[in-house]
Amino acid sequence: MLIVASIWSWSIIIEKIRSLRYQNMLADEFEDMFWSGEHIDRIYDRLGSEPEGIMSRVFVAAMREWRRGGTKMGRMSGQFQSIAQRIERSMGVAMSREMTLMEKGMTFLASVGSVAPFVGLFGTVWGIMNSFQSIAQSKNTSLAVVAPGIAEALFATALGLVAAIPAVVAYNRFSSQMDGLAARVDSFSSEFSTMLSRQLDEG
Repeated sequence: MLIVASIWSWSIIIEKIRSLRYQNMLADEFEDMFWSGEHIDRIYDRLGSEPEGIMSRVFVAAMREWRRGGTKMGRMSGQFQSIAQRIERSMGVAMSREMTLMEKGMTFLASVGSVAPFVGLFGTVWGIMNSFQSIAQSKNTSLAVVAPGIAEALFATALGLVAAIPAVVAYNRFSSQMDGLAARVDSFSSEFSTMLSRQLDEG
């Protein structure tokens, strides 16, 4: 069970390394394009309705709402506050949905990191119990009698640590990177919301 948990953890770790690296690269590319001075409508048309990258998806969600409510008719109706709120809500929903997808597998890493040492400890206790049973049955305390049980106990302990340590380290690192990415997207959302609100005020 510990071996399977370790293999599964490593598959999640490798996937998360690639995913986070790719998301940060996409965020860099989007920010370069967004702050290049190109009009936001042209950027939106270029990205399409289903772009790659968290930041691009948040931008598209905001632009979709902007085109619905930020039209000339919507501005003439004076519903500036309502439009701004819907845009902010759309970006918040998009960001929450994307971060939830990014966090897939993190619960398993946390579970392995916290449970695997105790499973290994259980195996250790079981191995020591086998050693004492062997002593009781053979009435002999020689190394040949106790060695198999002790070896089993040490092997279980080692497996628990092999499964737990990478999972804990990876979980902490990925959590930090995801928090950084979320803060980056949140900062962009605030700046973009302010930009759109300013355009609404200017009519």
